Amino acid sequence: MKIGYDAKRAFRNNSGLGNYSRMVIGGVAQMHDCMLYTPGAKGRYEHYFDAKERVSVCVPKGAWRLLPDIWRSLWMGLRAKGDGVEVFHGLSHELPYGLGKNVKKVVTMHDLIVRRYPKFFKPADRVIHRLKMWHACRVADVVVAISEQTKCDLIDLMCVPEEKIRVVYQSCDPIFWNRDIKDIKEKYYLPEKYVICVGTLEERKNQLRVIEAMERLPKEIGLVLVGRPRGEYGKRVMACSNERIRVLTNADFKDFPSLYANAVASVYLSVFEGFGIPVLESMCCDCPVVTSNVSSMPEAGGAAALYAAPDDVATVSAHLNHLLDDEAFRQHTIEKGRTQKMMFAPEKVTADMIAVYRSLLDD
Repeated sequence: MKIGYDAKRAFRNNSGLGNYSRMVIGGVAQMHDCMLYTPGAKGRYEHYFDAKERVSVCVPKGAWRLLPDIWRSLWMGLRAKGDGVEVFHGLSHELPYGLGKNVKKVVTMHDLIVRRYPKFFKPADRVIHRLKMWHACRVADVVVAISEQTKCDLIDLMCVPEEKIRVVYQSCDPIFWNRDIKDIKEKYYLPEKYVICVGTLEERKNQLRVIEAMERLPKEIGLVLVGRPRGEYGKRVMACSNERIRVLTNADFKDFPSLYANAVASVYLSVFEGFGIPVLESMCCDCPVVTSNVSSMPEAGGAAALYAAPDDVATVSAHLNHLLDDEAFRQHTIEKGRTQKMMFAPEKVTADMIAVYRSLLDD
């Protein structure tokens, strides 16, 4: 089986869609030939797939190097068709033109936040995202949703036929499964005991509520926010930085497992997510997690997470204080996380994705 991928995010993105793309490609490439199409491979991840013998990388050549975005939208599909790709997978909401009828088409839809919360996007971005998503869902043979929440949104907000959708949960980066835990408190000037909150500092991630909850915790417990600020909300979060609240805007990704593992707890109070990857990352690092009781977070956390409404500061602080005061309860929560995380083990996700590809070729 020969699979083609829109691999732009795999080479360009440090987190989120980039981690998902690398996870899918890396797993599938252990068993099948993979063609990676990207407008540019230079950068942090240009050698990421070098050790994968079944991976080939295709980039624009000649005059196309001057028009990388057009190459990706129009010529990439024709190139994949000419390369004999049997299944083409758009890993982030879009598919190129030109693939033809003989190439089976799969697109992953991570979330429909642009439709649920358009205020978080610039007007031009809203239009572009919606057009790309509409085209991809229309031409795809299978639409992969990364959660039941995203599946429901695809049906309700985009009228995608239910029989066209397959839910394949995502995993997190291998670094969280093969973790090398170190004491990084001195490197980042962290307090002895701290709660961690990972995510872009933006309104949807809701960090200001986390900061409010911290006011009800013992003063010796610090808060470590890991993420880059976005917009005015990000500036407001940054302004809260003090001796007790540390903001890490450029933490090394290789240190993320240690940042989680050295924390007494993790908090993720996003108001909406397609999956909520920090919930899984926390469980992989034996860090008990308090998260929102909305959208996909209960799918990720299962019975292992502690839940609260995104604006329920009192319940969030109560959960955190319980974890701080009762070590037996904290360890029991960690054990439940070790069981829950196996639902999203990389090998399971890879097997589920390959099953999607095979189902198209067996029809």
